[in-house]
Order: sequence, then structure tokens, then C-alpha cells
Amino acid sequence: MKCPECGQWNRASMPHCTRCGAPLNIDAASRLEWKDSLRDEGQSTAYIRVDEFGSEDRTPDSRDVLAREMQELKIRKREGESRKQKMLEHSPGARGISVEETEKTGPEGEEHRTIRMKRVSPEGVAAEREAEIRHRVRYMDDTGTFLEPRSYDPVYDRDTEERTPYSFASSLGNRLPSRARRRRKILRVFGVLLLIAALGAGGYYTWRYFSERRTVPDYQSAASVTATMMDDLAAHTILIPGEDGNQIYIRELHASYVVSDGFATVQVADHTWYDNYEGTLEETMDVTLTPFLKTAAGKQTPLEPITYTIFIPLSPITLDSPDSLRTEVATTMSTIQITVRPGSRVTVNGVDCSDTVSSETGVMSYNATVQPIGDNVFEIRVRSQYCRDNAISVTLYRAPQEIPLDLAVGTYGTTYQKVMKVSATTLPGAYVEVNSPYSDLDITSLDSTGKFTFNAVFDHIGNNTISITASYPGRKPSVVEHTVYYVPPANEYTVKAWPLSAEGYSELLSNLAYRASYGQVYVVTGVVQYSVSEKPQMVVINTSEDGKSQPVLVQNYSRTTWEVGQYYRLYADAYSTYNSMPWLNARYTYTK
Repeated sequence: MKCPECGQWNRASMPHCTRCGAPLNIDAASRLEWKDSLRDEGQSTAYIRVDEFGSEDRTPDSRDVLAREMQELKIRKREGESRKQKMLEHSPGARGISVEETEKTGPEGEEHRTIRMKRVSPEGVAAEREAEIRHRVRYMDDTGTFLEPRSYDPVYDRDTEERTPYSFASSLGNRLPSRARRRRKILRVFGVLLLIAALGAGGYYTWRYFSERRTVPDYQSAASVTATMMDDLAAHTILIPGEDGNQIYIRELHASYVVSDGFATVQVADHTWYDNYEGTLEETMDVTLTPFLKTAAGKQTPLEPITYTIFIPLSPITLDSPDSLRTEVATTMSTIQITVRPGSRVTVNGVDCSDTVSSETGVMSYNATVQPIGDNVFEIRVRSQYCRDNAISVTLYRAPQEIPLDLAVGTYGTTYQKVMKVSATTLPGAYVEVNSPYSDLDITSLDSTGKFTFNAVFDHIGNNTISITASYPGRKPSVVEHTVYYVPPANEYTVKAWPLSAEGYSELLSNLAYRASYGQVYVVTGVVQYSVSEKPQMVVINTSEDGKSQPVLVQNYSRTTWEVGQYYRLYADAYSTYNSMPWLNARYTYTK
């Protein structure tokens, strides 16, 4: 623009003429006020940063913050220059008017004040303005209004509060350095506080950064695998790290699991891996899970496979009869009894016998045909649910025979009848002899076919042995023995029972051998005190009314398993003694 004093052309942004120094009437800064109206007063640009874990950080750009502060500083500077210019224009000296004030004291001591105003030249105005600035200080309040002018010269004594006159030079020399020192001290304190605040903010954000880093799940870290129980069966619990809300898909399980509290919890029963496996299972098996991370957008990211080892339990099997895995027998038929888990698959020498397993107790009885060839081996294999195969081998030894002698297939091993018809076969023309109680021996077909029959008589309750001997000239005799468990039906057995009162208990102890010889039946009532043996089951019961005396040992031949601390009513026959206690064999059990 053109200078109004000398006519020199200057840039519009220059506040003074480059030639004469005269102020330019048009404020160049005001010509740029339209730019301020276009500035966005809202929040500065925010940069969204997403790290490799998907965490978002909306932090404003520090350069935008600095630019906004610089812009505000320029605005305040322009406003200050404009206000200063207005104050100078409204001052008396700016209008070319000089104000003089004179004070006089009259004869009677009254004071008179005279104010005179005169016009002065521009050079005089400048001189007076400079002198006023050198000797007077004008203060403004918060609204920009000048307060009462104060001089540099008066200095107040801090102790007496009295005015002490100083010259302008001494006052200026004493006060200005003091103010500069105070200013420097304030700046130093402010700098220290600013430094402390910066260090504190840096420490806080550093702690926050590392704490957030610890809480963010590491997708590449190994999942934790822990052995647990699920529905009373062996299982494993796998914790897979992830971001809350995401889903972890397991390909082998065909299922998805939601991530909660930083982990997806997957519980897998061990039997899941081998339920449908038909081959031979080993004791352990290495299994692998293949997880995939599913985001909200449906994207699937494969994660590290999870491999762990499971242990496969053996199918439970208990041999109840005979007492050992190798037994010598003298009969054609022998019973093998085992106990397995209900619902198990059982095979004997490759033949499926699962249909004979009790669905309630798991007991299976197998009538084995024993040939007179020495060892007769019976391999029993069991496959229970959620278990691997288990097998036992039972050997029944029967001595080789020079004279064949066998009982008929299907001869009973238990009976409720006191008399049972028995059929047998031997070498035609052989001589047979029944060594156990019998009646009605029929040998009419012995010489032609070798068959004969008789009625076995059971003279006591419990196990009764049928014994037969076959002889032939020039050959070694053959012997066959067969055990039959005989117990009368409950309506016949229980009516013969005697009570074990105090008198009955003493009489039993005194005549135990005699009572046991023909199997006297007693009724035993009371609570099971403790167990003596599990196989066969033998317990002690106090039969007194108060349950504290008259102990008896009872062996369990019934179909009910007894529990310690439970009350029972038992019907048992006398057998022997045990630690000075009567020993009875219980045939029937009734609960309270």
C-alpha cells in the first residue's frame, strides 16, 4: 500500500513505512481476519492408530495442537496491538492537548488547584509522551480500563509503611533489577513445575502403555491345557487367548467358543477322541486341536495347533469265580463269573456274550465246558464305554482221562430243590460208582451207550459236591466232581430261623459245632459295624438290642452287597467260629 506521509509503496503486511517509518493507517492483520472465520474451531485432527492386536488409539496430532496454539497467540497479539493503538489515540497527548495542574495555598491555609490546557505541536506531544512513559506507569484492570497513574519514585518501607523519596535513577536502579530477579525466579519455578508435570505425564503414559500391553492377549502364545473331570470322566480344559467378543472355532470339534476375559474356554472329554475307534488302543494317545480365530467380519485366521496327550483307562473287570486264574477241576461244566461295568461288550474265546451281562450289577456267569485234556484256556475280553480293551485268561485244568466220564451238558450249578436228577456218560461196559449221597441209580443203558442217571441228594445248605468214579479193566479210573449250591426257597428257609436273643446267642456259642452240622438257620438283625473281607464279603454285626454286644461274623451269599453303617435283617445258617464269634452264612438279605 502507499504511505500517506511520503508516498512510498509498501507491502500490505508491513505495519510501518520502510522509508519514513510512519505507521500505516490500514492494519494489515485486519485484512486477514476473513481467514479466521474459515478456521475449524472443533477438535483438531485425530489420528486413529491400530496396532497389531487390533487396539485403537485416537490421539490428536501434536502438530495440530501446536499450530492451533500459535494461531491463538497471533490473534491475541493482534488484539493487543489494536487495543494499545486505541488507548494512544484517546489519550490527551494524542489530540495535541497538554494538561497542566497547579496547586496553591491561600492565606488561610486553603488549597487551590488550577488546571490549564493548551495545544502543542506533534514534536511536543511525542516528547511529553516519552517523558510520561519514563516517569509514570499506567495500570489497567481486567477490562482494559486505566487505573490511577503511579510514579516509579515513591518506595514504601516494609517496616514503617512510610513514603521514602528516591530519585528516578535510584528508584529505577533499585526496583527494575528486583523485578527482573522476581521474574526470573518465577520463570524458573514455572519451568521446574513444567518439567515435573512433563516427567509425570511421561511416566503415566509409559505405565499405561506397558500395562495395556500386558492385558492385550497374545494370539501367538501357547494355549494352556489342564487335566480336569467332566461328568465324572477324564477330560482336559484348554484356555485359548483372544480378544473379548471374538470367536475361536475348533475344526475337530465342529464348534465355536466365545472369548471372555481374554480366553476362550474349551473342555473336551478324553473319550471323544476314541469313542468310534475300532482298532487296538494304546495306553496313551496324542491328540491335536486346530483352532481358527473368527472376527466379527467373518474372517478366519488359523492359530497355532494345540497338541496334548491323553491317557486311556482299561476296562474294569473282576474275576469272582474261580478264586484264581488257574484252577484244577474234575467236572465237565465249570462256572466262570466276572463283574464288569454294565453295558460292556464281553467276548469269551471270540464269542460275544454281552447279552448275559446284568444291566444293573454288571455280573456275568459263563458255563465253561472243561475237557479232560489238561489246560482249558478261556480268554475273556472286555470293552467298556470310554475305556480301552482289557483281557484276562482263565485256565481250568482237568486231568486227562483214560476212561471218558462226563456229566450231561446243562447240569445245574444251583438249585432250590433238595433232590436233583443227574445224567452222565462214560465208556460202555465200564463200572460206575456214585460217591456222594444219591438215590435211584439207573445203569440199564450203561453197557450199550455208556449213559446212566441218578438222583443227587443234598444233605446240607450251601455247596454240595456230586462225585462219580468210572472203572474199566486195564485202565486208570476216572473221577468227576460237580459242585451244586443248594439253598431252599425263602418261604421254606426263613421259617426255620431262630432269633439271636441273649439266650439264643449263648446257646449258639455253646453248641456251635452241632448247630453247624445240619445248618441251623438264624435271623441276624443290626447295623454293619465293620468289614472283614471284600471278596468274599464278610462283615461283623452286633445283634444285641442296643447294638453294642453279641457280635457275629456273617459271610454274604445273597445277591445284595452290604454297606458299613447300614441296618439289615439277614437269614443265615451256622457254619463255624471266627475270633471267638459265631460264623454264619447269609442266604437272604432284607433292608429296613
